[in-house]
Amino acid sequence: MAERIPPNLRVVHVLEALAEAGRPLTSTELNGELKWPKQTIHRLCQTMIEDGLLERHQKRLQVTPRTMEMAASLSRLAINRTICHQIFVRIAREVGETVNFVRPEKLGMIYVDRVETNWPFRIMLPVGTHVPFHCTASGKTFLASLPKLRRKQMIESLNLEAFTDQTHTTVASLEAELQAIRRDGFALDREEFYHGMVAIAVPVTDGVGRYFAALACHGPVQRFSLADAEARKSLLLNASAEISASLFGISPDE
Repeated sequence: MAERIPPNLRVVHVLEALAEAGRPLTSTELNGELKWPKQTIHRLCQTMIEDGLLERHQKRLQVTPRTMEMAASLSRLAINRTICHQIFVRIAREVGETVNFVRPEKLGMIYVDRVETNWPFRIMLPVGTHVPFHCTASGKTFLASLPKLRRKQMIESLNLEAFTDQTHTTVASLEAELQAIRRDGFALDREEFYHGMVAIAVPVTDGVGRYFAALACHGPVQRFSLADAEARKSLLLNASAEISASLFGISPDE
């Protein structure tokens, strides 16, 4: 019944019914598919018509060009994300360590995709995990991307908690490294977040060069030293260009 479906999802059910039918439907036919009260379907469809999602033609409801364009965009986005994930798989295979795709949020950097290695010993940071800005390679790429004044304000607002004895706990030391990251185009985590773990990250930018995410890989120091991490810089930078091209239609050569 419609009452059991959250109001914000009812629109999706209507669009799904029309997509599965593969043709315009009358309100009665739509009611037969959804088994909702007639007045509920009438009100919802009228709202969708007013919002430009549906149109009525000879008493039949069909999606508008706007809705079809939205569906096509979502389809392209899903394809692009699949392509990006395959890039992560390839990089993880070449690096031999876990690869992460990380985006900034209010609570810190969030892991939105990752590819694990098959090593029995590895550091688990599942998708959805938030990690700090000031002591992770991905977080430092984000901080380094900010304009000078905004970066200063951001750093001063952070709790520079010491996770290890390598963590930056002063504004001055963190700012000095961020300037180097801006110059060099990559960041390292020198066991600043976890004892025994190092990481490298590079920024991924959008269609106009703004920071979008970080591409990172990490591993235990027993098999992934700082020198090993830094040696993967070019590999990650090339992959970052591929990801930008896939997500935003940018040529890797631009």
